[in-house]
Amino acid sequence: MPMPTVHDIEALAADLDTLDLTGRLRRVAERFPGRVVFSTSLGQEDQVITDAIWRADLPIRVFTLDTGRLFEETYALIDATRARHGRPIEVFFPDTPEVEALTGARGHHSFRESVEFRKECCHIRKVRPLQRALQGAEVWITGLRREQSANRQTMRVIEWDEGYELLKCNPLIDWDTDAMLRYLTAHDVPQNPLHARGFVSIGCAPCTRAIAAGEDPRDGRWWWETSKKECGLHR
Repeated sequence: MPMPTVHDIEALAADLDTLDLTGRLRRVAERFPGRVVFSTSLGQEDQVITDAIWRADLPIRVFTLDTGRLFEETYALIDATRARHGRPIEVFFPDTPEVEALTGARGHHSFRESVEFRKECCHIRKVRPLQRALQGAEVWITGLRREQSANRQTMRVIEWDEGYELLKCNPLIDWDTDAMLRYLTAHDVPQNPLHARGFVSIGCAPCTRAIAAGEDPRDGRWWWETSKKECGLHR
């Protein structure tokens, strides 16, 4: 996709800022017909967006990345979410030869040895499948919120993603946790039972733990690291 002008992006962001969640999703679907996709990790934010997309019957393709190391509860939630609305969630897997080469060279737990090795694992299991999933898209919808981490404080409702060369729409960017939980409760949206056990941000099973009171929501991801807690999907 050719990069829109700064003026065009600012104008679209200003427009989206005035709309509610469903309005934001509908507006981008209308502006970019057939070219809008949503990547869900089945977290609470993503469950809100999936519900809003399907409740409004919007033409937005929903997909998820199966790294091969997800929690059993996450797999069960994928099926429960599909069944709730009778809609498909596409699943993208990592390339088998790449995973075989990684585990053959470094073993199954190289991600614990260094940040570099962990990012290598994330790149093979997440980033590469995402690149395939985004092919042909002009807008990538995410569940990012500013409240999630310090790294996301400056993100806008829509912005240009240079890495993937498309627009990234963050329709919940200005939502707080209370607003998110109110939506989930009001619409009885299926949720991962791990949330009730202290798991806030849920990724791969070997890389995710519950957090204690007072900890940052991202502290449960790659808890043995002190670097910024990102996997490379959002750069």
